[in-house]
Amino acid sequence: VQLQASGGGLVQPGGSLRLSCAVSGRIDSINAMRWYRQAPGNQREWVAFITDSGSTNYAGFVKGRFTIFRDSAKNTVFLQMNSLKPEDTAVYECNVNVNSGSMLHTNFWGQGTQVTVSS
Repeated sequence: VQLQASGGGLVQPGGSLRLSCAVSGRIDSINAMRWYRQAPGNQREWVAFITDSGSTNYAGFVKGRFTIFRDSAKNTVFLQMNSLKPEDTAVYECNVNVNSGSMLHTNFWGQGTQVTVSS
């Protein structure tokens, strides 16, 4: 199972970015897809998740600004980030929990994509 994240970049405060994470390989089913982020000197923190049924949840610091959604046909999860703030600067990583062959509810990580919010 491989994850390919993309969409990061440099954006001004108040701007928007859309991250994507495409999942490939032998996947029988995807149970949940999550975004995390890690800023320099900080621990990794959870940002948002979406379940196989489409239920979503967000960390308080992004609620109302970020939206997670998925294209199930393409095994891709997105993170639409609006009203970005300098404190959103971090490497954003995607994580999926999948069933793959004999591996049930197994987590896989993507390589991360850098988001920098600065004027």
